[in-house]
Amino acid sequence: MFEVAEIQDAHKLLEPLLGTSWAPTLFAIALIAAGQSSTITGTLAGQIVMEGYLNLRIQPWIRRLITRLIAIIPALLVINIMGEAATGKLLIFSQVILSLQLGFAVIPLIHFVSDKSKMGAFVIPVYVKVLAWLSAIIIVGLNARLVQQQIIEWMAAPDVNQSVINFIVIPVAFISLFLLLYTTFAPLFKNRINFRSPVPHGLFKEINQDLLQPANYKRIALAIDFSKADEKTISHALSQGGKAAEYLLIHVVESPLAFILGKDTGDYESISDKTNLELYKEHLNKLGYKVTTVLGYGKPKYAIAGKTKEFNADLLVMGAHGHNAIKDLFLGTTVDGVRHLLTIPVLIVR
Repeated sequence: MFEVAEIQDAHKLLEPLLGTSWAPTLFAIALIAAGQSSTITGTLAGQIVMEGYLNLRIQPWIRRLITRLIAIIPALLVINIMGEAATGKLLIFSQVILSLQLGFAVIPLIHFVSDKSKMGAFVIPVYVKVLAWLSAIIIVGLNARLVQQQIIEWMAAPDVNQSVINFIVIPVAFISLFLLLYTTFAPLFKNRINFRSPVPHGLFKEINQDLLQPANYKRIALAIDFSKADEKTISHALSQGGKAAEYLLIHVVESPLAFILGKDTGDYESISDKTNLELYKEHLNKLGYKVTTVLGYGKPKYAIAGKTKEFNADLLVMGAHGHNAIKDLFLGTTVDGVRHLLTIPVLIVR
């Protein structure tokens, strides 16, 4: 075998070389395992970026479906249209695209790890910063040279539609260059005062005492999420039990680490959430209410229902954001999930 030029031919070398029919099978298994490893890494990284930096949270199965479809559909279309022989070129093309994207990933990373206000004691030293920028310049320079050479080659080729080059390829190249320059220089001039906390929640807010009314329940659990709905949720709960009842404030940490480590999570979000819960507790205790707090981790419906049962509550009060069907599909339906897991009354506050 001396004409191996595609990955689909590589397995043919293994059996005669290694002397076992298991070699091609194990090679296929290894490829699948490598693909799964890459997929898991990309999925977790995407979740961290979406939740930690973009403050965009959707149900995990929706996110996985979207990212997998984006990855799989182009490959299926190319294979169905061009045939199996095109997979080698598709693989090379995907690696070229990946290389062109490196600048958009590396440069923000350098900015992030160089910022002492974000990294604190873990900020990179000056020599690492210099080496990092040098690496980024080399990567971006090589990629820019590759794009330039390819566009020149296409413009000189007689069988290439020049309208596509002039009105699609070149504008896209300039837009990409502009975005790369913006990514590189915008953080240098950005007002750091406007930096927003990466925790996807609001902050503690005092409760309006005029909204408090006495009620009859003795042990009331409250699910809060540090949003604008908290004031109404807490005021309705306090009006049900008054100062004679005991209250449990429940908040669920939904960060990626919370799903994996549970109560051992020690990330910024869990620490911030615990601090805000304690502020709520101190504020309500000063007003004369008996309040305790607890953090849940992972899926909200199971965490809220579990903490409510542990507290032996006779009422659960939850805030509803009024999502429509589309938002319910993407953001989930915690209220419905919780009420199916409990037998006590659940008060939904809008």
